[in-house]
Amino acid sequence: MRKAKQAILLSACLTLGCAAPNQDAKLHPAPVLVIATTADPDALFPPVALNTQSSQITELIYEYLADVGPSMNTIGDAGFTKELATGWTWSSDSLSIAFHLDQKARWHDGAPVTAKDVAFTFGVYTDTLVASSEAAGFEEIDSVTVRDASTPVFWFHRRTPHEFFDAAAKMLILPEHLLGAIPRRALKSRASAATPIGSGRYRFSQWRHGSSVELAADSTNHRGAPQIRRVIWTITPEYNSALTKLLGGEADVFDALRPEAVAQIAARKDIRLITLPGMDYAFMAFNLRDPRHNKSPHSIFGSREVRRALTMALDRHSMVRNLFDTLGSVGIGPVVRAQPTTDTSLIQIPYNVAAATRTLDSLGWTRGPDGVRVKNAIRLSFTLLVPVSSETRVRIAVLIQEQLKKVGVEAKIEQMDYAAFSERQQSRKFDCLLAAWHLGSGFGSLRDTWSTNAAKPGRGMNYGGYSNPQFDILVDSALSARTMPGARAYLRRANQIIIDDAPAIWLYEPRTVIGIRAGIETPPMRPNAWWLDIGSWTRR
Repeated sequence: MRKAKQAILLSACLTLGCAAPNQDAKLHPAPVLVIATTADPDALFPPVALNTQSSQITELIYEYLADVGPSMNTIGDAGFTKELATGWTWSSDSLSIAFHLDQKARWHDGAPVTAKDVAFTFGVYTDTLVASSEAAGFEEIDSVTVRDASTPVFWFHRRTPHEFFDAAAKMLILPEHLLGAIPRRALKSRASAATPIGSGRYRFSQWRHGSSVELAADSTNHRGAPQIRRVIWTITPEYNSALTKLLGGEADVFDALRPEAVAQIAARKDIRLITLPGMDYAFMAFNLRDPRHNKSPHSIFGSREVRRALTMALDRHSMVRNLFDTLGSVGIGPVVRAQPTTDTSLIQIPYNVAAATRTLDSLGWTRGPDGVRVKNAIRLSFTLLVPVSSETRVRIAVLIQEQLKKVGVEAKIEQMDYAAFSERQQSRKFDCLLAAWHLGSGFGSLRDTWSTNAAKPGRGMNYGGYSNPQFDILVDSALSARTMPGARAYLRRANQIIIDDAPAIWLYEPRTVIGIRAGIETPPMRPNAWWLDIGSWTRR
């Protein structure tokens, strides 16, 4: 994916961070922030970036028109933080929004940011040839037009409570003058291979794959020069190695602390703890389609009752206690408790080994000589894919394997690096995998990750192929609701349907516990994106 090179982008890269440090800089080193993490970004081209590391980096390099603030409001336009836009004007019928771009905004190569860039970006995110996982989230936007150089206008099919959020805070704006000439069919691979050129408060410096990513402050940025002059992600796949970097002073931030580390750090004076509501949920995703050709039902997981039986066979409460102690909760669906639209009284499929056994027996899955169930010469055996970069998922995979074995199910664990895991997931070449989603500020991610439309290749992240029209209707109704109670009522019904259908086993929802070096001051953090305002951090 990164073999192709675009000359103009590479030449721009050579101008970044190449000056040799002078003697004064050695005597007075600029503030640096080192973030310990356990995985490489999967891509630095925003439309196709998926993992958390990619979000952290791209959201510092690029900008939204406006972003959700710490209150996480996504209905209307209150509480948003201005980025590329200095303001906006609604039409009288609320079917269009004209954004007013900051005329001082510049790309990192010096070119001005214009309305053409915004219109171009919308075209990229929604083009099926690019196959952005975010594409399904723009269905209510009809088009983006250019009124003048500083005024892009978003036009909507209908009025919804989330018009502003959809327009302002879902697309990181891309440079049309650098990417516009690339054929869309080649854009994903060529842009992913090239140096990212954004307009954000940090410029890309370098990426040593498997080792580090470094950004440098954009000293002339239209939103002001950051006090933290360099941000470095140091990458170590093993959790303990990342933790050691924080404890030993090699890193300033680590955002995936486990209970045993929290107790250890609480007694120290050089590191402080920040706890945020969890915005991640992890799940065991079933492929409901045959991975060989994706048109027939999966021989095992095509059965709703088999999926429910496997869910009943797992003691998720004991697993979560084992892994997180008090810093995690059992998953309650494709949602997290921190979202104001989440109803925590959703009825779950209970842990009941006897009921799981009876169900599998009644479906004709009988135990073979080795204890593994068989039906019509098909063994109740599958491969469970796990990314080695997630120690938690590696550990819970073993617990899942042990518990399923008790009911005659063979789960074979296959660990792989994140790039290979992501490729298998996106190509739908899997039986079952342990996935995790980091949720955005709104609840529209349900449409992006579990709707029928998102199951279509290139349209979303519903890689397991789940489809229930009633679920789709209720999610659409929730997105159209004018009040939070109305949205919550529709979502409760939608989430109950998907829980009952069991396209996945909802495993855990961890709280975010961040270890951060003493002396670093931060503004209020948004629960699902603590890194967004690093440009405003300071350190003594």
